Amino acid sequence: MVKVIKPEEKFLESKNVKNWPIWEKENSVFDWYYDSVEECYILDGEVEVSYNEKTVFISSGDFVIFEKGLECTWKILRPVRKHYNFIN
Repeated sequence: MVKVIKPEEKFLESKNVKNWPIWEKENSVFDWYYDSVEECYILDGEVEVSYNEKTVFISSGDFVIFEKGLECTWKILRPVRKHYNFIN
């Protein structure tokens, strides 16, 4: 499952998102497997994430939670910059 939230600043502050590492990736398509839960906050970019015949559109300002065990395909439509945090 992929959960997308439009967070308020207080939510981001409570999770200390600004201190999480940053990941960047150019336009591309690739398969991905999550071996732990990932929370991320999209700073820039646009992505389509496809899984189980579903497609989720993610863009700047979205807070996203990817569940552990998720197998998906990322299609980066506009270069991505995101803060990320893995939860075991």
